[in-house]
Amino acid sequence: MDLPTLWFGIIAFLFVGYFVLDGFDFGVGMSLPFLGRDDTDRRVLINTIGPVWDLNETWVIVAGAALFAAFPEWYATMFSGFYLALLLILLALIARGVSFEYRHQRPEARWKRRFDLMITVGSAVPAFLWGVAFANVVRGVPLDAGFNYTGTFLDLLNPYALLGGLTTLLLFFTHGVVFVSLKTDGEIRERARRLAVRSGAATIVVAAGFLATTSLMHGTLASTVLSVAAAATLVASFVANLRGREGVAFATMAVTIGLAVVSLFAALFPAVMPASNDPANSLTIANAASSTYTLTVMSWVALVFVPLILAYQGFTYWIFRKRVTRAAIPVAAH
Repeated sequence: MDLPTLWFGIIAFLFVGYFVLDGFDFGVGMSLPFLGRDDTDRRVLINTIGPVWDLNETWVIVAGAALFAAFPEWYATMFSGFYLALLLILLALIARGVSFEYRHQRPEARWKRRFDLMITVGSAVPAFLWGVAFANVVRGVPLDAGFNYTGTFLDLLNPYALLGGLTTLLLFFTHGVVFVSLKTDGEIRERARRLAVRSGAATIVVAAGFLATTSLMHGTLASTVLSVAAAATLVASFVANLRGREGVAFATMAVTIGLAVVSLFAALFPAVMPASNDPANSLTIANAASSTYTLTVMSWVALVFVPLILAYQGFTYWIFRKRVTRAAIPVAAH
């Protein structure tokens, strides 16, 4: 395996980590209007991700930095062509992060409702737009000979991309609700499990449609096999949730998201940014990659620091593994 191919795989791994981990964060945020019947419920929901949401979010920073260093042409084309979509994602993430820190600073119900709305919207917007962005990358976008995007923002909102956005929105929502059932107890846990059944059924239908469309229009043998595996684990997660097996349901949902992301990267390979107007203008791992020296240095850095990051993240989740209950919410938080 050459270095550009290795780094294509590493970037796929980083985005898998981001979508699996920040994905359930988005789902928990989107679940506030559905599961938070009072302020204590909403505090329980927020506390399930309170110790880890910012750590989960760093995965996208690392993925973006790795993309910039390993494939600067890919980074430049995607971040300039998808500028408005990525700016909306950034603003939503900022609003969500600010809300986590500020909603408890004042006791007024109106103050908290405003930040709860920001958490919900700040979770839904990235969950939808990441799907739109990746669907467009797989589908291909118009590029000129200099690898510049020649379309408009509205061109990105095509039916296939919108289906991709709806798929990630539902996947992350269900992932988050299953996480709530895994991390809480009592009535909110039961309500989360019932909601996961309903959202899981919708997710199966929409995700199956998107993965099937991707396989028919842009798929390879590898991506099709991965898509079928993702569909199978999604059904397994649904069945596990029906049986009250929250841990199995959450794990299989995480595997589903991981397989779905890898299937999209497999559908891309060896391209990284296909040109829909002229294949000659497409970016590939060969013409988008940095120098061999740069990739070699990056590989040694990744060899040292990626295991440390994984170990630290695993340790954090182990420390905060206990369920969050209504009784654990301080009276002052009401």
